[in-house]
Amino acid sequence: MCDKDKHHQSSIHKKVKRRYGSAIQHGRAHHKDHIQQTRRSFLRNTGLFSAGMALTLGGVPINAMTPTPLMMGLNNSNSEDRIMVLIRLKGGNDGLNTIIQRGNSEYYNIRPTLAVQEPDLWALSTDFGMPNETLDLQPFWNNGSMKVVHNVGYPVPNYSHFRSSDIWASSSASNEYVSTGWLGRLLELDYPAFAAAPPVVPPALQIGVQSNLVFQASMNNMALAISNPAEFYQIASTGQLYETNNLGTEERKRELSYIRTVANSAFRYSEVIREAYLSGGNNATFDNNNPLAEQLAIVSRLIKGNLGTKIYMVSIDGFDTHSTQAAAHPQLLTWLAGAVKSFYDDLATAGQAQNVMAMTFSEFGRTIYENASNGTDHGTGAPMLLFGEGIGNGFHGTEPDLVNTDLYGDPYFSVDFRSVYGTALRDWLGVDEEIVDNVIGSDHNKINGLVPTLTPPIGLENTGALWGHNPSLTNPGDIEIKYSLGTRGNVVIQIQDMAGQTLRTILSDFKEKGSYTFTFNPNQYYLPNGNYQYRLLTGGKAYKRPIKIGN
Repeated sequence: MCDKDKHHQSSIHKKVKRRYGSAIQHGRAHHKDHIQQTRRSFLRNTGLFSAGMALTLGGVPINAMTPTPLMMGLNNSNSEDRIMVLIRLKGGNDGLNTIIQRGNSEYYNIRPTLAVQEPDLWALSTDFGMPNETLDLQPFWNNGSMKVVHNVGYPVPNYSHFRSSDIWASSSASNEYVSTGWLGRLLELDYPAFAAAPPVVPPALQIGVQSNLVFQASMNNMALAISNPAEFYQIASTGQLYETNNLGTEERKRELSYIRTVANSAFRYSEVIREAYLSGGNNATFDNNNPLAEQLAIVSRLIKGNLGTKIYMVSIDGFDTHSTQAAAHPQLLTWLAGAVKSFYDDLATAGQAQNVMAMTFSEFGRTIYENASNGTDHGTGAPMLLFGEGIGNGFHGTEPDLVNTDLYGDPYFSVDFRSVYGTALRDWLGVDEEIVDNVIGSDHNKINGLVPTLTPPIGLENTGALWGHNPSLTNPGDIEIKYSLGTRGNVVIQIQDMAGQTLRTILSDFKEKGSYTFTFNPNQYYLPNGNYQYRLLTGGKAYKRPIKIGN
């Protein structure tokens, strides 16, 4: 027997440390992590964590910000047709059994019962394959619609579900506690007038019981959070979440009716959700027993119904495979592959498949070694999968090194997850790199060639346009302000001093899509002669121009 073979055999019994709390055998420490994760998810989904309501963008108002170079970069981004869908694999996906290193004897030796054998996988290349349970993804790979990013993680990993989930959601370092999410910060920049003139369409939408820190801004959650598909269907079919009719006339019933009416009225997006849902439809077959497929069926229908939301997040639970992984993990991968196939098949029937990129992520990977319960424990890096018509196929990053590991026996990660985030924002959504660095951090390299690049053109964002002003030709002393709306919504026009302090609100109304002229007389608002600026707030965006009143 050669020395190499001896190494492979002995590696099965290799003694490695176990991070306390990462394995189910650690008892109370491991159970405590799950309790904390569940409690935090409950608080966020009920809105108690963010001082808001889970079904609204309401909560605590934010102050509308003035345009900045970062804002202009977002406003000039012509990404109207591009949509990003995040697929959360909740619990910690086992990367080694998702993307298999073909012919790697170390993999087969350290996983004597869990390793996916060669006859049970389909080939991505001569070096890598995926389990046959994911055969629905083979056409994506063959047709150039799927990318694999190997071994994604971050330095000094944390092995707690809720803490690592927060790190991925906030795009923070492992020793840094950040209360906002990476997409929350992005959307807050993109919707500075959110409080004064909110958009009529949710900027982001998430379905499923999950941590929503990813969309948390400084004082609001920027996503519409729907707990489950049944809740969504109630909203889409009736325009409200809670039944208010036929509750009875007694005092307790009247109080319940009042509370439900307030909750329904706070759900500001019910009308546009219902319109998009009824306008769209599902033409592909979605497995009713597949929890992820049901969520993606909703997302597809809203996209095809032209809702206008640019970012979606769905979730599938069960990846915390501490025991009997050989049965649980293949089923999860079957659901993932089947749901993604149905999703893109459905989008293709409306010519939308080329506009949508889906991306998987999980809070961490699994240990490379099996445990005594025929499962795996909390590990480090795992692959991210990207899907989308025309993105190409191929690998990025370096596969896990199963021999040269850390003191816990885990491979070192090769790609920082923030590099993937930043690349998706810059290249897929066309966000200016300065803004990306502001949201993600400037010390994370982008991955060239991961997705097709969208270059932001010069021009106005189509939510609205502030064209300018001129003196009235018919009424001396009046000033005409001209503006256009790309979509219906709330409109606010304010007069500010040159320092940006709002002095007067001269218009606050709801307008349909179109071009308008608003006439006002400065004397009626007791504005003395001088230099000012006026600001248009609509669709959550802000537009500003200088104005001189008097001679």
